[in-house]
Amino acid sequence: ALPLGISFFTFQQIAYLVDRYKNKAAAHGLREYMLFVCFFPQLIAGPIVHQKEMLPQFAKNYPKSPLSENIAIGLTIFIIGLFKKLVLADMMAGYATPVFTAAENGQQLEFIGAWIGALAYTFQIYFDFSGYSDMAIGLARLFGIKLPQNFYSPYKAMNIIEFWRRWHITLSRFLRDYLYIPLGGNRKGRPRRYMNLMLTMLLGGFWHGAGWTFIIWGGLHGLYLCINHGWHYITKDNTFTENDLYKLSAFSLTFIAVVIAWVFFRALSLDSALEILKAMSGANGISLTNNQYYKGIEHILSFAVMFCIAWILPNTQIYMAKADPVYPDETSPPINASKLKIFQWNGSVIHAFFVAALFVISMMHMDRIHEFIYFQF
Repeated sequence: ALPLGISFFTFQQIAYLVDRYKNKAAAHGLREYMLFVCFFPQLIAGPIVHQKEMLPQFAKNYPKSPLSENIAIGLTIFIIGLFKKLVLADMMAGYATPVFTAAENGQQLEFIGAWIGALAYTFQIYFDFSGYSDMAIGLARLFGIKLPQNFYSPYKAMNIIEFWRRWHITLSRFLRDYLYIPLGGNRKGRPRRYMNLMLTMLLGGFWHGAGWTFIIWGGLHGLYLCINHGWHYITKDNTFTENDLYKLSAFSLTFIAVVIAWVFFRALSLDSALEILKAMSGANGISLTNNQYYKGIEHILSFAVMFCIAWILPNTQIYMAKADPVYPDETSPPINASKLKIFQWNGSVIHAFFVAALFVISMMHMDRIHEFIYFQF
């Protein structure tokens, strides 16, 4: 048995030691260092923080905001994350798990059932990790501490490069700063750049688990990134990329590529992953009448709600923009407040009732708890 959360707090210490070695971080005493490493809200699964982001906030002049304001903001963000996890993510787990279990047991799947499982897991991991990130940020804010942004509507990405700027932002930053750039980054020509990208993503996949499914997942994203950078190089002087049809095609292709990669991430074995992908291609036939995994209007409405929340509604950072919810990081997407006042948190009674309703609904779903997906890494 390994210590809880070893991978994440080890990453923080690697970053600290490398920064100290390069004289990019000031020396600190044991007390400050231990607080930086063991600050519990983000200890288990990130965000992966830098000393320059956290240690100044632990100084005596913090927190700057009043206690009541930090509690209101922190509880709001935490409860939104709790709702995402207990209601949305765990509901999708109920659709995804039977499909992947069937594939693992050697059962032949059909087209609709396989896509239901793949899409359900795509939304499960989205709201699971988005919910966890919100809860970590909210917990820290209760103490007046701002954590960096870690999740910013990644399924709205138009390409894989943008996806990784929005998904697990602090892990992407760590891999870039402490692996990709030290390997040479893009400073030694395009062939070496693509090799560095592939190696970085392969190691990122291996970090998630020592199995072929995770390595293939990392390799797929490495291949996606290489193709994406190559396409940008080919089309850098063309204007057709501003066409609405092109943008829709780019968005759709990016999402499908991510869904395919998630199959390997979720599957317990390479054989079961390939079986699901085979069924998703239509090789096992397409039928609604004898598909035990298709629940008709229930699935249609559930996926419609997931699509609406992921692509239409503002994310937590946009909803909370006026509260300055996260530590400012120049590499993260900019946060702009929602143009609709109803989606702008301002601490009013209306928003308090909204958050209270989310909390009550979340408590009603405590009977089907699944652990956070990222707890295993």
